[in-house]
Amino acid sequence: MNAVVAFEALGMLTLAAAGLTWLARRYALHRQLLDQPGERRSHAVATPRGGGIAIVATVLLGTTAGAMVWPAAVVGLAVFAAGLLLVAGIGWWDDHHPLPAIRRLMVHMLASALLAALVWQATGSIVQAVLLFFVATALINLWNFMDGINGIAASQALIAALAIAAILPTPAALLAIAVAAGCLGFLPFNFPRARIFMGDVGSGALGYLLAALVGLASVVTDINWLLLLVPLAVFLVDAGFTLSSRMLSGQRWMEPHTQHVYQRAVKAGFSHARVTGVYILLGLVGAVLLYAARSISSLHQAGVAVAWGVLLACLWGVSRVRLRNF
Repeated sequence: MNAVVAFEALGMLTLAAAGLTWLARRYALHRQLLDQPGERRSHAVATPRGGGIAIVATVLLGTTAGAMVWPAAVVGLAVFAAGLLLVAGIGWWDDHHPLPAIRRLMVHMLASALLAALVWQATGSIVQAVLLFFVATALINLWNFMDGINGIAASQALIAALAIAAILPTPAALLAIAVAAGCLGFLPFNFPRARIFMGDVGSGALGYLLAALVGLASVVTDINWLLLLVPLAVFLVDAGFTLSSRMLSGQRWMEPHTQHVYQRAVKAGFSHARVTGVYILLGLVGAVLLYAARSISSLHQAGVAVAWGVLLACLWGVSRVRLRNF
């Protein structure tokens, strides 16, 4: 993507996201929409939530701009936007009036099916469509699970979106730029000190958006699916292994908990900023790997992805052992 166009779009949408986040915070304070501290929380003071609506609105602005510069994609962008509104809408509702997990999951699956339909229409591959359906459903919920300390969910999404923007052709990269801008405008309100949390409206939407970017990249590039997931790998490993261990031990894995490595690290006394910083560093390594390996053979791309995943799994295991008492 042309660098000048990318920076202009990023700058304008970031300013919009910052303004919308400020408005979302005022709304949350007015409505007393607050996350209270608790045993299964990693914060110590009541904090407004729902700031992720600003990220959603920013991406919808970017989508509208994309439809104007990419007329052939209007229908696809409309379907994508409908899925985003479904995920964000059920998250917004849940932020105001908590809903049963199964209801949210049904809506998530419907939104994931819309993304899958777009990939099926573009490629004719039912296998690729089904793969994206499961990836999207997983990421929507995974990003919610991993949104537990200041800045961690938005910073990882920012890195992943910029990494994918770098490998996408124009004008497809505009969608990734919009996601990055939404996160960039939101982050100053959430990191290093959290003046507002993104809430379910933001965490679920980010999972959906990242799945959409992975699906888009799988359609318009020849990059191996496994390599496309590398910028997300640090979250995939922490959430995947933690939830698997909870399932195997008979725990109710869908319930809130503080057993992810990042949560255990905070309970052990490490600051939110330090823990998020480590995850940012790992996310940046994943982004560099995606960009560096984008032109090698598909088999070698898969090898890079598997090697990175194994290394992260080892780091997760070592961290769990060292933090086992927390």
